[in-house]
Amino acid sequence: MNATTADATAPDQGRIVLLTTSHRVAPGLLSWPAWQALRTADRVLCADGAHPQLPYLREAGIRVDEAAPTAEELVDACAGGRTAVVVATGEGDPALTDGLARLAGSGRVPMPDLELLPASYDLPGARLLDLVQVMDRIRLECPWSSQRTHRGLAKYAIEEAYELVEAIEDGDRDELREELGDVLLQVVFHARIAEDDSDAPFSVDDVAGTIVDKLVHRHPHVFGDEKADTPEEVRAHWLRTKAAEKQRTSVTDGVPLGQPGLALAAKLASRVRTAGLPVPLPTGEGVGYQLLALAARAESEGTDPEAALRAAARTYRDAIRAVEG
Repeated sequence: MNATTADATAPDQGRIVLLTTSHRVAPGLLSWPAWQALRTADRVLCADGAHPQLPYLREAGIRVDEAAPTAEELVDACAGGRTAVVVATGEGDPALTDGLARLAGSGRVPMPDLELLPASYDLPGARLLDLVQVMDRIRLECPWSSQRTHRGLAKYAIEEAYELVEAIEDGDRDELREELGDVLLQVVFHARIAEDDSDAPFSVDDVAGTIVDKLVHRHPHVFGDEKADTPEEVRAHWLRTKAAEKQRTSVTDGVPLGQPGLALAAKLASRVRTAGLPVPLPTGEGVGYQLLALAARAESEGTDPEAALRAAARTYRDAIRAVEG
């Protein structure tokens, strides 16, 4: 990226390269253009003597001056066609770039070519590493978080899941992103607590590894040789592999009884229907049996009874507010 204009640049004023790196990538893993710029530079500077890249640069034979030049000093260092590479701290050096921008805008001096060169890039999911590090520090230093247990946090997982569902149903994208983060926090928090268990510790990497293995195993049409061209065939693959993994003795195994009643009824009805079991719905007096029948009917018709009831309740809420004025 060239940040100068032709009329403000003189051919003999050299080149400034601002080298940015990511702390989420192992030090020393720099791009080839970055290494070329470092090896051909007349001078390499870094304001941070503790920058994680410095030992690796020096091991590779790059001389790095620990200095924090001003914009004017850096421009002077490039006089005569020389190239100066600045190894930026973190992901940039705003003070220096702002100073260079002001200097260029003043028109007082001819400016060198200015190039922003990413030396390393974040991979997708890299910010998850930041979350793990932040959670680790909070767990160690926060008086409240350091005392939390799985059981004590359980209610928050339920609350956050409901808030996520509400954001989805509202169609609010900003709220959706925030609520997804809150749910993700619950996963990372529980994984961090699990690391402290003296009998059976596990980490967030173990959690991620478990779900990765499960997803790969249950998608043989993606990661293996099986074929699936329709959602129905995918579901069949999923059910077969899941049944082989769990080796359940009843179709009701693994159905959490603590979930909301309509969801529980629909899940049981789905298990019965999928397995083809001739289990009629129980009959009896009272609204409970009527709700059970409605939930089973909704499930057989492809309707989520919980979502349907929530939608109806929202309409009812809006009607109440309208009456209230």
